[in-house]
Amino acid sequence: MCGLAGILSFDAAAWPVDEALLSGMGAVMAHRGPDGGGVWSDAGQSIGFAHRRLAIIDLSEAALQPMFTADKGLGIVFNGEIYNHRELRQELTALGHGDWQTDHSDTEVVLYAFLEWGIDCLKKFRGMFAFALWDVAQKNLWLGRDRIGIKPLYYALDDRGIVFASEIKAILAGPERPRAVNEEAFFHYLSFLTTPAPMTLFAGIDKLAAGTWMRVGADGSRQTERWWDVFDDVTPMVGQSEADIAAAVLGELKTAVDYRKVGDVPIGVFLSGGVDSSANLALFSKGEETPVKTFSIGYEGDQGSVADELPYARMIAEQFGADYHEYLISQDDLLDFLPKMIAHQDEPIADPVCVPVYFVSKLARDNGVTVCQVGEGADELFWGYRSWKIFLGLEKANALPIPVFLKKMGLAALRRLGLGDRLYTEFLRRACHGQPIFWGGAEAFPDAEKKKFLSPRLRAKFADRTSWDVLEPIRQRFEQNAWDTSPLNWMTYLDLNLRLPELLLMRVDKMSMAASIEARVPFLDHHFVNLAMAIPAAMKTRGGELKHILKRAVRGLIPDQIIDRRKQGFAVPIDDWVTGRLGEEAMATLNAFARETDFLDPDMVRNLCPEKSPRQTWYLLNFALWWNAYIRP
Repeated sequence: MCGLAGILSFDAAAWPVDEALLSGMGAVMAHRGPDGGGVWSDAGQSIGFAHRRLAIIDLSEAALQPMFTADKGLGIVFNGEIYNHRELRQELTALGHGDWQTDHSDTEVVLYAFLEWGIDCLKKFRGMFAFALWDVAQKNLWLGRDRIGIKPLYYALDDRGIVFASEIKAILAGPERPRAVNEEAFFHYLSFLTTPAPMTLFAGIDKLAAGTWMRVGADGSRQTERWWDVFDDVTPMVGQSEADIAAAVLGELKTAVDYRKVGDVPIGVFLSGGVDSSANLALFSKGEETPVKTFSIGYEGDQGSVADELPYARMIAEQFGADYHEYLISQDDLLDFLPKMIAHQDEPIADPVCVPVYFVSKLARDNGVTVCQVGEGADELFWGYRSWKIFLGLEKANALPIPVFLKKMGLAALRRLGLGDRLYTEFLRRACHGQPIFWGGAEAFPDAEKKKFLSPRLRAKFADRTSWDVLEPIRQRFEQNAWDTSPLNWMTYLDLNLRLPELLLMRVDKMSMAASIEARVPFLDHHFVNLAMAIPAAMKTRGGELKHILKRAVRGLIPDQIIDRRKQGFAVPIDDWVTGRLGEEAMATLNAFARETDFLDPDMVRNLCPEKSPRQTWYLLNFALWWNAYIRP
């Protein structure tokens, strides 16, 4: 796990690559790689790489980056892990590649895999990754991002060339880089708590979408291609018994967890006491000679808005003989951490779970662990959210043969009654336009309410727009590729294409790397995802039980008390915190921001009540703090 950066100039005479700038780009990402760094540029000053290393696989100096093939024909900077690197090294050796310079570096495997298979090598990799690869002979720069989008990759591309990095702050290290808000991205941020790829909140800086590669030639030519879709390798499990499917789920999950034990450093588990993390620990513990280190987070004081999960975490840790560690977050911790959180996010990731993810990562690092397994993805793959039950009911109602004109009459009536900004009105509006009701698992503001919060200028600019603009291409891919276009499959597909890569996985990446921790995600192993997407929707929702088939798969592996308890999730007591200092400071910040800028309506902000709208207060506060930190003149 590392941080990468680089520059390709289309005219080295006019814009030569500067190694001092490359070094500075790497330095601002030192937290991603505290174990060392490297810089390289070619003699003509047209291409250069920078790298920061968090040493995990092959700790030797031979595995330092930037790395080149023995003949210097290919060079690479790489972030992530290729879990099947040993099998691929054997395969490549059998094909005649014997010039290995390292003992077992997965980065070197990527180089020779590209040499053998070209960019199609991506389909060989089982892992999480983002990389930049320079083909000296062809003078092509290749950028690639893993299937699910676990690792980020940002870039700024213009007539001079391309600058790219694992974090936006590295791209901003150049003194000539302008800082301005991408207003379209801000419009969508208010819907999704994050900015959908390829946009970022910075005008002129984009991000490579999950499962996508980009080729940029030294002559300025460029090509982008989506190289993976979740339905590419799915064989529907229609007609198979529940017992057989459950067994397949458990077997594939065990394989995914085993692969994520690969490494030459201590590896632990983030433990919440829920089904997902408990199954992680149970499978991880098998075959281990020493206790697995686990890390759990709670909150100081009586936080009425969230349940205390620590008793369950302690129980499951004791069950499997783990070396258990916990930390209680206070409101002072939160307030002290906010500036650091904004700095590490690069652009707002308005999920308050960023806070506990950072503190649990720091807890792990302070206890000598470099890698931890996390549970992201299980809820999306196995119908794990209570709100999804409601959405399935709404989609079922929307499918009834009700004439569209009646729906439109109902919509008009709600608007006349002054209820146009309510969530149920937004759902009816979508139904009137033939759109799915479900727009993702993390909607912040309904469309009408979002536009009320916009400044008059932006309200006029986006008067005829909705965030369906972002979702429509995803819907088209879904209808083209899905073997079953059921509402549940749409919900999973959408979150795999938006909420997971751009929100949930980015909160994990940015907050864990802020503490120099690598987070691994076994539930998002692409073979496991393919298996989950092959299971009929009726099997996942049988009996109305959330995570029915996953619970069936792990029953007997973890205690029934864990499986059958009410789902809590990785919750944060924002509702409690905003009644204290956080709410006071949030409103002072937001009112000043609304007065000084032209993004939000000052009257709407002034009338915002943190106690009544704690989440929305947090979402707007994240944007204001980000603007203050990154854009303010």
